[in-house]
Amino acid sequence: MKPFKFEPFLKTTIWGGKQIAAFKNIDIDKQNVGESWEISDIPGCESIVASGSDKGLTLVELIKKYKELLVGKKVYAKFGDRFPLLVKFIDSHQNLSVQVHPNDELAMKRHHCPGKSEMWYVINAEPGAKIYTGLRKEITPEQYERMVTTETVDGYSPIMDVIATYEAHSGDIYFLPAGRLHAIGAGCFLAEIQETSDITYRVYDYGRRDANGNTRELHIEQAKDAIDYHVYPEYRSTYDSTLLDAPLVHCPFFNVNRVVVHEAMDIDYQVDSFVIVLCLRGEATVNGMDVRQGESLLVPACNNKLYFLGNGIFLTATI
Repeated sequence: MKPFKFEPFLKTTIWGGKQIAAFKNIDIDKQNVGESWEISDIPGCESIVASGSDKGLTLVELIKKYKELLVGKKVYAKFGDRFPLLVKFIDSHQNLSVQVHPNDELAMKRHHCPGKSEMWYVINAEPGAKIYTGLRKEITPEQYERMVTTETVDGYSPIMDVIATYEAHSGDIYFLPAGRLHAIGAGCFLAEIQETSDITYRVYDYGRRDANGNTRELHIEQAKDAIDYHVYPEYRSTYDSTLLDAPLVHCPFFNVNRVVVHEAMDIDYQVDSFVIVLCLRGEATVNGMDVRQGESLLVPACNNKLYFLGNGIFLTATI
């Protein structure tokens, strides 16, 4: 089985920009495209196979057809016909809302679906662009509620005074476990790998309005019980950028590496899992399938040793 390539699912957002089409080298008519969902099993946004004998099948249909050959025995035993990860490119022309995601336990209780832990890899960032993640000052749930319900001044909420802020740079890594307050600042272009969940609690949106003059819904009370109120010393992850195959994130939900290929490279992660390959720069042939900047591949578990021919920078993800 060769790797599978899917049609991107492009999402228009209030904060989206114009970089995704150029990055992926595609011609689209949509404006304000904020996200390109590369591999998705979210209902209504399922990825569709782009080529080959299985062209036109959804990701769910593909799993039903190939089962553990596609995703791996352990993965199939745990998730069945559902795909456990969601992969995106995100273009934040404006600030994204300050938000938090519930953990698996709370999400299952409230929404009957998994929670959402995620990671970001900053591909490009405009000068002065910011990443907001985690608390830099300890607050109580009651203080949080007062902050996000206080009337904003010029669109500024006091909740921003307690969230840790980082200047964004290409190659930065952030791991965001469920429960961590966060926002992507304007001018960031990044890749996101997350649990398959679309549950978001929005707590602050800068007072902005959509084209119809409406503000977006906030989820202040739901978020109150979902937030991790602990203060941690550091929220930006570190890794050895000199390695050609550098581990970035290792957590119960996914394992992500950054791979730099010069002409040729073989990688065997020795896991009973599919491998996602996300091309950030350049192009290559991976196990007989071409992939270029802005594209992604799903490598079947039954043939998951990677053979790269080309030049580029990639993210790989396994379970």
